[in-house]
Amino acid sequence: MNTYMICIELPKEITEEFVSLIPKQRKKIDELMDEGKILNYSLANDRSKVWLTLIASSENRAMDILATFPMIHFMKPEIFELAFHNSVSNELPKLIMN
Repeated sequence: MNTYMICIELPKEITEEFVSLIPKQRKKIDELMDEGKILNYSLANDRSKVWLTLIASSENRAMDILATFPMIHFMKPEIFELAFHNSVSNELPKLIMN
């Protein structure tokens, strides 16, 4: 499996249709994270860009996954294959025995 950084540009003008898709988009992202296909998902404070790290067998498969996003028609994705991806774990902190 390969790891991809996806940089997505969002529309400058937010329409009612776009806003109506937010709950479906969030649900899809949660599903993909639960499946281990998306490692992280971030939205810029100004709501102009989204970044996500995705696991897929190929760039075409990564695009197939992006195509399942309810908001994909409003998104302009760029895909970058990563040599590696390091991150801080969200596991429980280590116990310290005093």
